Amino acid sequence: MGALSGIRIVDLTAVLMGPYTTQFLADYGADVVKVESPMGDLVREIGPMRSPGMGPLFLNTNRSKRSISIDLKASEGRQLLLDMCRNADVLIYNIRPAAMERLGLSYEEIAAVNPKIVYAGCYGYGQDGPYAAYPAYDDLIQGGACIPYLYTLAGGEEPRYVPTAMADRIVGMTTLSAILAALVARGRTGKGQRVDVPMFETMAAFILGDHLGGLTYEPPLDKGGYARQLSPDRRPYKTADGYVCALIYTDGHWRRFLSATGRADLMDTDPRYADFASRMANLDVVYGELSDLMLTRTSAEWVEIFNDIDVPIMWMHDLKSILKDKHLEQVDFFRPFEHPTEGSILTMANPVKMSDTPVVEPRPVPHLGEHTIECLTEMGLSQETISDLIARGIVRSMSPDSIQSAVSGAEGQDENPGTVI
Repeated sequence: MGALSGIRIVDLTAVLMGPYTTQFLADYGADVVKVESPMGDLVREIGPMRSPGMGPLFLNTNRSKRSISIDLKASEGRQLLLDMCRNADVLIYNIRPAAMERLGLSYEEIAAVNPKIVYAGCYGYGQDGPYAAYPAYDDLIQGGACIPYLYTLAGGEEPRYVPTAMADRIVGMTTLSAILAALVARGRTGKGQRVDVPMFETMAAFILGDHLGGLTYEPPLDKGGYARQLSPDRRPYKTADGYVCALIYTDGHWRRFLSATGRADLMDTDPRYADFASRMANLDVVYGELSDLMLTRTSAEWVEIFNDIDVPIMWMHDLKSILKDKHLEQVDFFRPFEHPTEGSILTMANPVKMSDTPVVEPRPVPHLGEHTIECLTEMGLSQETISDLIARGIVRSMSPDSIQSAVSGAEGQDENPGTVI
């Protein structure tokens, strides 16, 4: 029994931000029903895959969910969604709120059928500002939150994005915490509520927590930015045969490191190394000299030295070496999983550990509409009614045996209302 066993989630999210949130909810034991358009989640089609609609990004953000496919633009599809919400604890979406209103699925309309529901939206911009109606993607939010600009301050020739969907996943985790907080509040009050998590504001707070710097004060004390993070030499250290990631940070770290490398008196003879404040004021010199020193030994030698003196160090992995990391192997992080249709796939364990309500064992990532009949039957619809809804295209039901031909023939992915976040 997971911590959220018995909690029902109606999941209207697509792409990465919302699905990342709801995968955690499913890992904690909630019954997550992923409501997809007839065309399905766009991310199904990204990356190499064995079967159409089952790409790696989708596989890595949608485990343990059930999939029902409904045309929410049809009045009968909307009614089915409202009926699903009657006994749900949470509805989560990541399209723009105005699109939810056009679908007839605003907070007021959902709360009318279930006043105890937590109605959670994660999307681009807060609805009280001039950007409220704008679409947003991870790249745009990274730019708006100063990330590409910070690359230039750190020595990059041109602005660039972090090469991962950083905003999607950070905002996804923020949404997770907000939903859990709202469920706790409902446990006290018996009332549901609307929860809004805008990407831009969330990421601005995340980045500026480090880099607002002297701009925190009135009048400003400097131009902002955290000097250590922006130093051009704050990067993996090149060694005699590769790279390592090391951080000699505290006075204790430095004394032990300098002693181990034959320069035990440096902190006493060179004022630039004397203490934390002095090193921060001379970061480029300190990091530059350290970079030269790191070239004198192999990565394995440095890892052994740093670990012996208890100073932080880590291998710099690539996408292959991380799969063989001895720590991740020991904690069983990468796990083979036999998917009913995709065969053997590599999954990543939820890293959270709970002593009394552990993360539940994962269930297979669903095909589009794989659980449509199951979910509608649970709602009390007859087989005759379900067959009629399928025949008229209000819902879509797809068995694993038929998924390959059905998805490969699908067109119009850009009509999926869940693809604009």
